[in-house]
Amino acid sequence: MSIPKPTAAELDLLQALWPLGSATAKQVHEAMLEDKPELAYGTVLRLMQIMHTKGILIRDESQRSHIYAPAQAQDALQTNLLKDLMQKAFAGSAKALVLAALRSGISRKEREEIEKILKDEQK
Repeated sequence: MSIPKPTAAELDLLQALWPLGSATAKQVHEAMLEDKPELAYGTVLRLMQIMHTKGILIRDESQRSHIYAPAQAQDALQTNLLKDLMQKAFAGSAKALVLAALRSGISRKEREEIEKILKDEQK
């Protein structure tokens, strides 16, 4: 059984949860407030409950406050989303996807990191 693709809001929540590893809804809400100060706790809790039902999050109910964790590691989910995007928008071409990403504007630091990776791959 594959995990469904997360929505944009679910991806935002995962971006806050991945660095924490596992957390309560309150901890995730606090982590998300920095970028979204208007975000209500109830909204985060409902979203986490939906994500658990969909299988995107796993939940430990052994404590009074439920602890949630991503069902899939960040790199695994990103790889799956990337493969899906590559198939749908770039006719399966990794080269076309990478060129589009590079054309969209990357920082000098990001370019240097990419060049280093490519050089290391050639060794």
